[in-house]
Amino acid sequence: MGLRCHGHFLVSFLFQVIILLLLEEARAQQHYYNVSRLRGRKQVSSCNLFQGRWVVDASYPLYDSSGCPFIDDEFNCQKFGRPDTQYLKYAWQPDSCNLPRFNGVDFLMRWRGKKIMFVGDSLSLNMWESLSCMIHASVATSKTTSVNQDSLHSVTFEDYGVTLFMYRTPYLVDIVQESVGRVLKLDSIEAGNAWKGMDLLIFNSWHWWTHTGKSQPWDYMSDGSGLYKDMNRLEAYYKGMSTWAKWVDLNVDPAKTRVFFQGISPTHYQGREWNQPKKNCYGEAEPLSGSAYPGGAPPAVAVLNKVLSTIEKPVYLLDITTLSQLRKDAHPSIYGEGSGTDCSHWCLPGLPDTWNQLLYAALIM
Repeated sequence: MGLRCHGHFLVSFLFQVIILLLLEEARAQQHYYNVSRLRGRKQVSSCNLFQGRWVVDASYPLYDSSGCPFIDDEFNCQKFGRPDTQYLKYAWQPDSCNLPRFNGVDFLMRWRGKKIMFVGDSLSLNMWESLSCMIHASVATSKTTSVNQDSLHSVTFEDYGVTLFMYRTPYLVDIVQESVGRVLKLDSIEAGNAWKGMDLLIFNSWHWWTHTGKSQPWDYMSDGSGLYKDMNRLEAYYKGMSTWAKWVDLNVDPAKTRVFFQGISPTHYQGREWNQPKKNCYGEAEPLSGSAYPGGAPPAVAVLNKVLSTIEKPVYLLDITTLSQLRKDAHPSIYGEGSGTDCSHWCLPGLPDTWNQLLYAALIM
């Protein structure tokens, strides 16, 4: 009787241990998946996809620029004579997990019949063209249809019914022609009507908020009844992004639409940021080592995080700033269409492919 009781107790004890282990695993899994529920607040997780380092990977790049029909000349560094190729051979390695390798067929199957839209400036265009190329490389014989209409562009992978849209609007909020001239309306976002009905939205805005002079596409800013010739640009960015945040809360149904923010993409015009005072990105051939950027985060990051923390609907922040700051080697510099040295945009293939790998990871985890 004692042995039977002891055996029963042992089985019961083992059963409890197994249950506890399963619960702990489930809790860890949930903790892991919570990365995809970010709303502007950086969460401690068993896998921070955005903390890590760049490593050489001979299997990169994920596609050849000459085989992708969607790359604009401003990003096509190999076509315009960039002499080095080592910048194509780096993969992002998170410290606490492995980044899933992008699978274009799997992506199309998951999003069959769906509509995906990038909304923002030329950094959104950079990422949109990258994703189009990454998918195309996986299904090179699949029929595609492209449409270019003013601010709206699209690529449809016909065999899967998946359409990737790009809506060009650098400030997210509206610019309207009025009697006084072009007005950047910090409290108006009528353009948002074009973003409704999407299954996945990836937003981006920052670079144009710093433009002045002839490169500035507005004459005045307005906020409510106030009309301003100018204001502090970070304050203006906060007001405009707050209008976007309200739009998300009013118009997005999380059961139908997933929302991402692309994060602040850095520039590399000031070599002092990486302890090379006389440099810009021209001639840079390899990333910074380690996982920290000497120059620190751009001030827009704090503003963006503040705005994202106010949104009630789930918005995932693709926190690409630091990992992109390390890639001083990944810009077109002089190897793209146009004049001057471009240390704002990124070569394709190149860094935006990693942004899309992170997007893919967030969607499948």
